[in-house]
Amino acid sequence: MDNQTIQYCFPNNNLSCTRSIRPEAEYIIVYIFIAVTSVFTVFLNLLVIISISHFKQLHTPTNVLIFSLAVADLIAGLILMPVQGMKLIEPCWYFGEIFCSIFPLILYVVVVASLGNMIIISVDRYIAVNDPLRYPIRVNNNRAVVSIVVNWLFSFFYSFYLLYEFLLYPERNHTCIGECILVVTLENLLIDAFVCLAAPCCIIIPLYVKICFVAKRQVKICFVAKRQAKHLNSVTEKKAKSEKKAARTLGIVVLVYLLFWTPYYIVTLDVMYWMLCMNSCMNPLIYAMFYQWFRVSTKYILTLKICEPRSQYLNLFPEEK
Repeated sequence: MDNQTIQYCFPNNNLSCTRSIRPEAEYIIVYIFIAVTSVFTVFLNLLVIISISHFKQLHTPTNVLIFSLAVADLIAGLILMPVQGMKLIEPCWYFGEIFCSIFPLILYVVVVASLGNMIIISVDRYIAVNDPLRYPIRVNNNRAVVSIVVNWLFSFFYSFYLLYEFLLYPERNHTCIGECILVVTLENLLIDAFVCLAAPCCIIIPLYVKICFVAKRQVKICFVAKRQAKHLNSVTEKKAKSEKKAARTLGIVVLVYLLFWTPYYIVTLDVMYWMLCMNSCMNPLIYAMFYQWFRVSTKYILTLKICEPRSQYLNLFPEEK
């Protein structure tokens, strides 16, 4: 009976770990779910990346930040989601000792970079709503690119600092062949909880609270101005509404990210890593619901209009009827 329920990860190796056998239907269902979710995540984030890269109207500082976030989500869909999904159902590690050491680094870099993008986006939206007249002067594409580069560099060096012992001593990653366990010290876990949870929440939440108050105040100002001089304030009102909508949409992105991120520090399990990766699929869906430019650009991409001459100048903001 035991021989039917217990097998070795590598039957021809005496040092192999053992694994429990699950029903075949369970394997099939989980692997189909992993494959569909990963492909869907990669596809949606590719649409975001192609849209922002190709269309000139989308070359704005805010969209540059969204581009960086989509790159992180794309990596999550290509690498993190398949591996973490397999770890939910398959206890054996078949990817080798080197990838066992590298994979946690990729995971941490992508997750920390995503969180950094959220912080930068929050600051960007706060400046846009709180000081709209000076926003084009204070924020431009070059500064957005510099902030993204700094964010990714910080993510890499910070992740390497947390995991350097794990990376330098790969033999500690397993007790038998076919096992890959990430061991994090209590000190590093506390540091990570502060850097990647407490500190960002102390920045992001107050900023979006201020954004809500500022946006509400601006709506009242626009309403009064509209009554006094409709023809003079129509452009200002439209701009204020646009900034408010952008802040609300990206606020939802940040909120969803925090909802997926926080449980990791409550219960550190493979299923929590998977929830964290699943967030990468949510962002493009939020863009599709709230951003007209994403829906229009997706239509142009899927109908291959981007292959036409001067397609980068197509209008992504048709007048709303």
